[in-house]
Amino acid sequence: MCGRITQSRYPIEYVDALGQMTITGLSPEPIGRYNVPPQSRVQLLHQDEDGLRMEPVKWGYAPFWAQGKRPPAINARVETAATSKFFRDVWKTGRAIVPADGWYEWKKDEANPKIKQPYLIKLRSDEPCFFAAIGQFQRGGMADPKNGDGFVIITASSGAGMIDIHDRRPLVLSAECAAHWLDPELSPGEAEEIALEYSLGVEEFDWYPVDRAVGNVRNDGAHLIERISDPVL
Repeated sequence: MCGRITQSRYPIEYVDALGQMTITGLSPEPIGRYNVPPQSRVQLLHQDEDGLRMEPVKWGYAPFWAQGKRPPAINARVETAATSKFFRDVWKTGRAIVPADGWYEWKKDEANPKIKQPYLIKLRSDEPCFFAAIGQFQRGGMADPKNGDGFVIITASSGAGMIDIHDRRPLVLSAECAAHWLDPELSPGEAEEIALEYSLGVEEFDWYPVDRAVGNVRNDGAHLIERISDPVL
């Protein structure tokens, strides 16, 4: 799964990494978030009538008919997201990218699941990660957000090695595939092909243990992404 991410760079760094894409109105300040939890507002890239936009959107989504029946979903499985009743409408109309630096997963002690060690997972290249996402969010330039706006991060099965940490991981796209994912002319079928066939493989990533302070969403700061030398697992 994906339940905590880091999003700390300057916005322009994420946009520049996508290649031939431009966006106006970006904040000149770094995002500076090292412990981003679900249900918070997260910087999201999506296409609008006036072009590419980057704006805060709630991490969590449920279709109108499911709201209030259970907590909003934060992830969608790539194997079923395009066809499930829960996500198929936003798969067609609400593709987006979460630009990030990495994400956290917790490794559990098989003998005592209460003992958990967080790991930070990021690209070996130290380039930005582009998480494939779908959701409902404002359209039409400066239109106000609507009730029910939100997004989910698409997840895939973890590969060998990373599965020791968790059996699911965010669907991370290359800059080129992320730009295609954002193309409003891309058909739902083509988007499904990108999601199923072209995500980055486990060999592209590195992971290491970090301080368990990241487990508390009130904690933030660059110290949370530093490698520790004495993990409990």
